[in-house]
Amino acid sequence: MPHPTPEPSGLEWIAGGHVTTPAGFRAGGAYAGIKTYGDDPRLDIGILGSDGPLTVAGIFTKNAVTGVSVTWDKSVLAERRVVRGLVCNSGNANTVTGDQGERDCARMAALAAARLGCDPREILVGSTGVIGRLLPMDKVEHGLAEVALTEDGGLRFARAIMTTDTHEKQAAVRITAAGRTYTIGGCAKGAGMIHPDMATMFAFITTDAPADAAWLEATLRDVASRTYNMIDVDMDTSTSDTALLLASGLAGGEPLTAAHPAAAAVAAAIEAVARHLACGIARDAEGATCLIEAVVEGAASVDDARVVARTITSSPLIKTMVTGRDPNWGRIMMAAGRSGAQFEAARTSVWIGDIQVLQVGQPTEADLKAVSRAMAGEDVQLRIHLGAGTDAATAWGCNLTAEYVSINADYTT
Repeated sequence: MPHPTPEPSGLEWIAGGHVTTPAGFRAGGAYAGIKTYGDDPRLDIGILGSDGPLTVAGIFTKNAVTGVSVTWDKSVLAERRVVRGLVCNSGNANTVTGDQGERDCARMAALAAARLGCDPREILVGSTGVIGRLLPMDKVEHGLAEVALTEDGGLRFARAIMTTDTHEKQAAVRITAAGRTYTIGGCAKGAGMIHPDMATMFAFITTDAPADAAWLEATLRDVASRTYNMIDVDMDTSTSDTALLLASGLAGGEPLTAAHPAAAAVAAAIEAVARHLACGIARDAEGATCLIEAVVEGAASVDDARVVARTITSSPLIKTMVTGRDPNWGRIMMAAGRSGAQFEAARTSVWIGDIQVLQVGQPTEADLKAVSRAMAGEDVQLRIHLGAGTDAATAWGCNLTAEYVSINADYTT
């Protein structure tokens, strides 16, 4: 399946890699009893940290109702202080919790800071889960005391941030550029409430590359525009969305800037990890049985391509079309038409898998049973060429099943 940005040459995927694969990071997770729903308690509290200062960039939900942790993190980053780590919990979003929620967030940061030997304002916080309930701070304190911070603790941290996810999302790569080798690792969580405007989604990427703060922030925003912000499960945006990019600098050399000879390759490697994590979120969506990839080509602008791709992956009619393997390809045209993009139906072509169902505005004589079979696998591609220009974009989503309704109808009961 085509992707918007090709992987750089020499990119090496590291088997079993995770968020602490790059040098300079330690992590761990424990079960505190915060997350009580579901059959398997898993882990629900974790710390990701470093023994030295980290350069960090962050982007957050644009929901008008934000979690206390989002407010805290924005404040920490605005101060441009040295950052040493991140503490997260799942099962409770600490959102709409008033003054007590603010005190609890600060307490979480202080507890994690004590473990890392730093100031609480050098700690970022992430809380995800049920909205409107106070954190059980006695459980938080006990759980954080149980977290063992190790250089191979990335897997436990990735599991600690999960809510309704069925498995952890993590990856790591290695890239050699301009005579130096850099490592990038990451983890993410999210399965429902996914429609990022920056979803219930966390995404944390680490690297041992030294990086200029401005370059790091620009890279994260650019990468997110093609990865995290191009996935959809259910058209709801969370109060807690947080994406962070943290650099330890232990690979050595001059800090990466836009002019650095390794900058483009490292940015592409960061995007490869982010895309892997984003697709993992869409694939593991609540109740989903397949990943839907919407490829839009021939758009008049990148913005048009993106809005069409996201409209296709977020359409309930298309999600259910794929679930039922219904060769009702007109729904793809419907979604594109309501997206607001500029194009003409008479110039448009559509494919489901490798089968063309519309050719420059004219329906083909495609075998509809074959079209149905093209939607039977774990990966379903829907492609549309708008015939309006040369720009393209890709978005990822999932099908919609009865299990999604069941999971969310019983979420707190």
